[in-house]
Amino acid sequence: MYANAWRKHMDDTPMSPLEAQIAAVVEQHPEYHAAVTSDDLDQDYTPEGGKSNPFLHMGLHLSIREQVATNRPPGIAAIYAKIVAKGGDPHTAEHQMIECLAETLWEAQSRNGAPNEAEYLDQLRRL
Repeated sequence: MYANAWRKHMDDTPMSPLEAQIAAVVEQHPEYHAAVTSDDLDQDYTPEGGKSNPFLHMGLHLSIREQVATNRPPGIAAIYAKIVAKGGDPHTAEHQMIECLAETLWEAQSRNGAPNEAEYLDQLRRL
């Protein structure tokens, strides 16, 4: 999906709304362009390998954008607006929020349960 969206963006061909969202995130991450255009899209990105997963990172950006657009969990759009106002850059705000989202998801997976939205929002408010 990432490779197809980026290819369409580069070729200036029509994209679906989701593809446009993906291409926008890829565009903001030139350090991942090689990964998105690689012939080996099935690489394993493990902590032991010392490389972060570019698709996970970009997927978390998309998740933050979806949460803000839908205000789900309730209140996240206002929190995002405050973080952006404080730092002045939406992309940097997303990076800060991604840390909280990744931690929340990791904790939920460790507990084999649902993410704790209240704790997630509290973490975001502290940014």
